[in-house]
Amino acid sequence: MLQKNGTCQTLCVVRDVDTEDAKFINDRIREDYALNWLVDGLPAAEMKQDLKTGDIFFDMGFNLGNDEEEFSDRPALHNHYEIVFRYHTPSPGNHRVVGVLVWPLSIGGNQDATPHCEDDRGPLILSETTTNTIRYTYRVTWNQSDTPWATRWDNYLHIFDPRIHWFSLINSLVIVVFLCVMVSMILLRSVSRDISRYNAIDLSEDVQEDWGWKLVHGEVFRTPRFPLLLSVMVGNGTQLCAMCGVTLVFALLGFLSPSNRGSLATVMMICWTFFGGIGGYFSSRVYASLGGTDRRKNAFLTATVLPTVVFMVVFLLNLFLLMAGSSGAVPFTTMLLIVVLWFGISAPLSAIGAYFGSKHGGIQHPVRVNPIPRQIPPTPKYLRPWAATMLSGILPFGAAFVELYFVMSSLFASRAYYAFGFLALTAGVVGLTTATVTILFTYFVLCAEEYRWHWRAFLTGGGSAFWLLAYGLFYWASRLSLDSLSSVLLYLGYLFLLALLDFLVTGTIGFLASYWAVRRLYSAIRID
Repeated sequence: MLQKNGTCQTLCVVRDVDTEDAKFINDRIREDYALNWLVDGLPAAEMKQDLKTGDIFFDMGFNLGNDEEEFSDRPALHNHYEIVFRYHTPSPGNHRVVGVLVWPLSIGGNQDATPHCEDDRGPLILSETTTNTIRYTYRVTWNQSDTPWATRWDNYLHIFDPRIHWFSLINSLVIVVFLCVMVSMILLRSVSRDISRYNAIDLSEDVQEDWGWKLVHGEVFRTPRFPLLLSVMVGNGTQLCAMCGVTLVFALLGFLSPSNRGSLATVMMICWTFFGGIGGYFSSRVYASLGGTDRRKNAFLTATVLPTVVFMVVFLLNLFLLMAGSSGAVPFTTMLLIVVLWFGISAPLSAIGAYFGSKHGGIQHPVRVNPIPRQIPPTPKYLRPWAATMLSGILPFGAAFVELYFVMSSLFASRAYYAFGFLALTAGVVGLTTATVTILFTYFVLCAEEYRWHWRAFLTGGGSAFWLLAYGLFYWASRLSLDSLSSVLLYLGYLFLLALLDFLVTGTIGFLASYWAVRRLYSAIRID
């Protein structure tokens, strides 16, 4: 069969397509539904040209029909497929498929007659008032290609306008450099000047009056509200950070090839499972540093809270898919395997990590806590928790906005996203931006004599998650046409999970960066 070009062949004839089914098909065509075929592990694609760069690439999938202006009232159904198999011959008698192209056509006329593969009979338009007959036909052509089997995916993995990625990264790097300079100026000039003034002893004065952030030196390490919850969130955030970092490394090394379907989700799941010890360790140490005493409860909640929330959301979404009869529903055995991985491997590892964290104990604070808390003056409006959270999230979200747009566009356009180099650089920029912005806001909060900085630092660091959630809702309202309830619930459910995980990751980065900065700040001064 290989290398033998075929003539017009009938794939099948579908008779008695009633009005309800015809309307359903026409509606799906108007919504730009696409068909996806897999041939020898390769997706069938349409050959297209990038209008900005002029590059030729394979766009995975092909439209169910045509709903251009001439078919605005009744869209045309594609019922004929010109299929081109590209093959490479590394040695005589050895052939490998390296590309699959499809050109869909709509061919009308008498659907019960002899198969006809020329588009000179006008398009096939399904009537929504009478029954229809549809004849599906195809024609196969074999073309030899110089593309070796090892690089067969290169034509599919097209990066649209890489200059936009570079401009976005350069812009984000400029912002990061600016923020780092600001933090350096604060810590090296303003703070150093304050420290020198605080440590300078004027023998002619009996009393040295404090001001600014030094006034709260006896309160800054006071145990915050809900230390157990904060430590659990930080522990899960560090576990997620490790998972994301290792997954990006695997992606950069080329282990997450799109030819291995589901490899990204598999690697993320395995990393999350085996990094449970990291989450337990950090959670236990942070909890001890905040003055917590119920370490068993801390270890238990660290291992169970986030997996339980994620599993409940995924289970409910999967239940809606099952009720809708979707083939995309996760099988029960897969759900059971996830439970076994989380609670059979991740939870024990988290307990082991919590044990070692308890053995190390909490971090020693450079100053003592006063027995009586001091009164807090009114806080400026821009430093109030929710205002600071929204303001601080703008820059990290802005650094990730362009790459986020490409990720979502690839996801909903059935394209393979493979710009992991840009994604890794963007993730690093977002992490640095989050850390520097949170340190700045924490310093401003302490200068305002507000010593309850722990939760503020976590909220400030996680501020980009709220902008991510808002952008996801805007993208849904402006770019997507999700008519069914199950599709809407699925999108909103996974958007909520993505925002929650982003909040934990960036909040943890902000909290740990602020904790480090506050300890360095107060360890450099002398308290009389």
